[in-house]
This record gives sequence, C-alpha cells and structure tokens, in this order.
Amino acid sequence: MVQADVSTSRKRPVNLTLNEALVAQAKTYTNNLSATMEELLTQYVAAQQKANANRRQLADACAEEWNDFVSDHGSFADEYRTL
Repeated sequence: MVQADVSTSRKRPVNLTLNEALVAQAKTYTNNLSATMEELLTQYVAAQQKANANRRQLADACAEEWNDFVSDHGSFADEYRTL
C-alpha cells in the first residue's frame, strides 16, 4: 500500500462537526488542536491499515490451507460433478 508522507503533504482547512464541550476540554490539554488531531488521525489510519493487512494475511493463509486440503483430499463437490 502506498502511503503519502504526511509530514510534507500539503495542508488545507477542513470542516468537522465535533462535540463543543469535548473540543473545549481538549483545548485545555493542547495549544495546537489541529496538530493533535492530525497526530491522532495518523495513528488511526496506521492502525486501520495494519488491521486490513492482518485480515488480508489471515484470508490468504485460510485460502492456502483450503487449497492444500482440496489438493490432498479433493473437493466435496467432486462426487456430484456431472461435467
């Protein structure tokens, strides 16, 4: 998967709808809410990419095991195939 270098990517304003009280609380912990949100979003995207890669790896392993089983034992459908 190709990932853009977020540290050098162009930035632009975006509109978000966020809980006003939550934003007020967050501002007590950071003086740069945009940078904080960008860091959290970066972590979220990385976690989702890792989860997708793990699911793909699991699916590939499952398909490989199934193919090995079919190679060793044949397919259940073989006894019903008419072609």
